[in-house]
Amino acid sequence: MSTLKVASIRDLSGIGGFTLASGNITANGTLTVSNLTVNGTMSGSSGQIVPSVSGQSGKFLTTNGSSMSWTSVSSENIQSMQVWTGNGTWNRPSGVKYIHIRVQGGGGGASGHGESGASGGYSERVLNVVNISSVGITVGGGGGGTWYFGHGGDGGSSSFGPYLSAGGGHGANRNNQHSGGLGRNGSGGDLNVWGGGGQSHHGGGGGVGGSSHFGGAVSGGWPNGGNFSHNHEDHAAYGAGGSGGHFHSFRGSNGKYGVVTVINYK
Repeated sequence: MSTLKVASIRDLSGIGGFTLASGNITANGTLTVSNLTVNGTMSGSSGQIVPSVSGQSGKFLTTNGSSMSWTSVSSENIQSMQVWTGNGTWNRPSGVKYIHIRVQGGGGGASGHGESGASGGYSERVLNVVNISSVGITVGGGGGGTWYFGHGGDGGSSSFGPYLSAGGGHGANRNNQHSGGLGRNGSGGDLNVWGGGGQSHHGGGGGVGGSSHFGGAVSGGWPNGGNFSHNHEDHAAYGAGGSGGHFHSFRGSNGKYGVVTVINYK
């Protein structure tokens, strides 16, 4: 077999072709290949070379604009959930870009004779927090229960900084004597919901308080249970109104305090 040794191969123009040196072949100009079979490995510094697939099962190829790499597949991007039942501060966790905020106002207090308090309002919103580091949180307390003909206390408002808030429900008899309290609304959210209103004098077989976005109030009481609703007033959903006492000699329950929840997303 004969061997032809050359330093280069050129086209008729003398520009395009190949240069051969020290076991390397360099294409001069553009190399166009219809089909390429590689028996071995490919390497180099070009950003167009696909990284090795070895050990990358279940991953996908991504780029940062200058190079390619393999990245794990993620089915969700929720980092954490936080809950406040009292005042506090939200501090942005590292890497979090968006948050889902839910704000519930406190419930109004009840009176005697079935007159019950209203639920606080509700608001929720998805917020971009890339440029927000911390936000103050206020959680409204429940309004105080009272005796017949008295005015139940109004629930406190809850808020997530200046971004969204939810008013506290009115107490029994606050808006009209012998009547249940009126519910309050949320504001600033992508969704704002009125709280459920309370029941009136002898209303609904015990005067159960207004339901909040999170659920219902404590159950109504019966005379042989004493101040049943008042004694078990914590058995209610966040922001629900207080339930009324059975007769004028029974005290209505306090409204339930509100809540603020935040889901953090990467």
